[in-house]
Amino acid sequence: MPLLQGDLARSLEVILVYTGNGKGKTCACVGQAVRALGRDMAVAFGQFMKRDGQAGEQRLLAQWLGPRFLAGGAGFLRREEERPAHRAAALRVLAWARAQLPEVQMLILDETLYALHAGILTREEVEALMDSARAVRRHLVLSGRNAPDWLVREADLVTEMGESKHPWRSGVTAAPGIEF
Repeated sequence: MPLLQGDLARSLEVILVYTGNGKGKTCACVGQAVRALGRDMAVAFGQFMKRDGQAGEQRLLAQWLGPRFLAGGAGFLRREEERPAHRAAALRVLAWARAQLPEVQMLILDETLYALHAGILTREEVEALMDSARAVRRHLVLSGRNAPDWLVREADLVTEMGESKHPWRSGVTAAPGIEF
């Protein structure tokens, strides 16, 4: 059944989660951004763990979104002594996200769940962001592995990406345009 104009009000403030061990979470976020942009929605897209220039989608997102795109991460956490730098980067992305929320109809935060699982973000910070999104009636999209049970319960839509086969398991290295 097609979505009627009157139904749009009931479709607001959706929290979407893309999670799982399979590939496709960031691609789903980018696709969600493209779909919203195609409906003339204002979109902001932030990345918690990825540094600027690290991944192929970043160049296009920066062109499309300008200051509403931020790849503000410090890379993926590899060593415990890097934790303070990662925490500082996550707090910058979180502050940026809070500032974007009232200005857009959709806020997409890639790798939020990685940052949460690694302890770089706290549950309270993510819950506060979700509460803020609902308070101003904005769509919030979160991605990353290891979605905690509380988030799965609170989200409106959860998609789990499952891995059936991946070339890195047979020794193939990451490929531009595929993994990054």
